[in-house]
Amino acid sequence: MWRFQGAPGKDLCDSHLSVSRRDVLRVGGSGLLGLSLGGMLQLRAHANESKITGGPGWNKAKSIIMVYLQGGPSHLDLWDPKENVPDNVKSVFKAIPTKIPGIQFSETLPKLAQINDRFTMIRSMSYTPNGLFNHTAAIYQMMTGYTTDKVSPSGQLEPPSPKDFPNFGSNIIRLRPTDQPMLPFVMLPRPLQESNVIGKGGSAGFLGKAFDPYTLFPDGDDMDMKKLERIKIDDLQLRPDVFAVRLERRARLRELVNDHMPDVNKAVQNFQLDGYYDQALNLIVSGRAREAFNLSSESADLRDRYGRNTFGQSCLLARRLVEAGTRVVEVIWPKVANSDNHSWDHHAGLSERMKNRSAPMLDTGLSTLISDLDERGLLDETLVIAVGEFGRSPQRGVSTSGNNNTADGRDHWPYCYTSVVAGAGTRRGYVHGKSDKTASAPVEDPVHPMQLLASIYHAFGIEPETVVYNHLNQPRELVKAQALTQLFA
Repeated sequence: MWRFQGAPGKDLCDSHLSVSRRDVLRVGGSGLLGLSLGGMLQLRAHANESKITGGPGWNKAKSIIMVYLQGGPSHLDLWDPKENVPDNVKSVFKAIPTKIPGIQFSETLPKLAQINDRFTMIRSMSYTPNGLFNHTAAIYQMMTGYTTDKVSPSGQLEPPSPKDFPNFGSNIIRLRPTDQPMLPFVMLPRPLQESNVIGKGGSAGFLGKAFDPYTLFPDGDDMDMKKLERIKIDDLQLRPDVFAVRLERRARLRELVNDHMPDVNKAVQNFQLDGYYDQALNLIVSGRAREAFNLSSESADLRDRYGRNTFGQSCLLARRLVEAGTRVVEVIWPKVANSDNHSWDHHAGLSERMKNRSAPMLDTGLSTLISDLDERGLLDETLVIAVGEFGRSPQRGVSTSGNNNTADGRDHWPYCYTSVVAGAGTRRGYVHGKSDKTASAPVEDPVHPMQLLASIYHAFGIEPETVVYNHLNQPRELVKAQALTQLFA
């Protein structure tokens, strides 16, 4: 059998790159079937062409807004209420009709109930946990498509590491870079966090810091509802004494110096410094990013519609960012995963906390975001996802993760929960999957979080199983799952 060396330094196994070592090693075996190297390459070309077509929804998205409901919202008390169930399962909130006949929400979501004919709802999100009852481990899976290696007995993880798998947003901006002088990936208004583990699953990991998100985390406590009034974007502004013309003149001077330093350029060519410098220069000079962050340019009425709170204004800012050319925006629920007040981690006090704090903010902010994008014609090219790391236990007052729960609280539940998907060619007014009579498990079409991630990549025209190379130069798929093409029209 012939053995050829591949190209171990390559980052991707896209169609435009050379044949992988694995492919060529198969040539010897293919000879037994009468298949030549040329024939194998021809078949591979046809296979790649078929992948490019991708099926429904392929390459429809130009941008994505991930509304990440960290903490794990209760599906039973929001999107999937159940009737004729025991008292300790039934929601304390009444069920209300929605725009889709036969589909009910709880009374906590009256505004979303009036626009659910504009989005798809997956009522069968589910996975069998392996140490993933913990918030951070489940968040890491949802954001990267992989499970973390180390979970301590207390459930806590190692802090973020350059060895981590990349956040899906980092993969997207690497494979589908924006051609606009705009921040490609923005995360706001706070980091992913459980206790003292901050940012796990929220970085570019082994891809390198060049693909990290721009983080907009305003100062102030999580309960400070006016944090976004104090946005600071000093690193996107020119100093008062530096005009754009002067800055561009400095850039030309830098190019002149570089022309006379070939040895230096050769030494740093793999770092693509010219490209990064040009991107930063264009970003600052254009002023596009600064203008996108200017929420005061929106009408008072629209800002009221989104909700004058951190979550609502973050959703508005997300719309402004994608409108200006940002590829990926992740709106992280503005509260630590395992905390109180308006967190979704309702181990106690669910009735009051959900009714008066978390649910109204979600209902107002998300419904306005979807409607606003739709009315501006942006929803056709913007994918919107709303999802948490898991749902809540069907029975109140029981422990499923070692936590204490009151009779008015629900514990962590990864076996069944709900997510919302809108825009970028996804179906309108569609409900995918079905939970059983107590919303404990799917009875139709279970959907793993990795399949949701695969569907996101698919919407951007990226094969979910595209190979990247980690910090040890080992090949790894973006995600080991296939897209759910049923979600797309």
